[in-house]
Amino acid sequence: MPNKILETNAAVPATKKGTADKTVINEDEMKNAPLHQFFVSALKDIYYAENAILEALVKMQDAASSEDLKDAFEDHHLQTQKHVKRLEKVFKLIDEQPEKKECKAIKGIIEEGEEIIKSTEDGSSTRDAALIIAAQKVEHYEIATYGGLAQLAITMGHDKAADLLERTLQEEEDTDAELTEIAETAINFDAEQED
Repeated sequence: MPNKILETNAAVPATKKGTADKTVINEDEMKNAPLHQFFVSALKDIYYAENAILEALVKMQDAASSEDLKDAFEDHHLQTQKHVKRLEKVFKLIDEQPEKKECKAIKGIIEEGEEIIKSTEDGSSTRDAALIIAAQKVEHYEIATYGGLAQLAITMGHDKAADLLERTLQEEEDTDAELTEIAETAINFDAEQED
């Protein structure tokens, strides 16, 4: 009996890790599939978010006093511009038009960041520490979104789109780590000394 099981398993073709055998469906069926529709909706959500983040990063850079933090926000602004272009490529790869769908989550996180700027002293390390936390909330939202979207792209066989989404995911994780390092190197200690 064990030999028969081995023989049966040996006859199953190997599939990509994390994917199941797929039956061929036409493009119209795929576009109407609930998972594809969710994927597109989530892309529109993060496309809105990335564009909103571009505006927020300018305000955060202006509000920061640490040169390291200002530089990090400037670098991430340039990187976010690339993320927007990359998302436009993802839309094209799946034969959809780039379109923004209001992202209430990112709106709330950005509003919280604006409140931090209003409620902290200009030029203080406390403001910089708070700005880092606000920026990391944005990063964590993006990390969760890009991680999920990349896996969905793999599941649906959109391998090129998955590669682009995974590249952005890695850059968001790197930015998060950089912000932690800036906080731990000086800003948090300087903020702790303020009256």
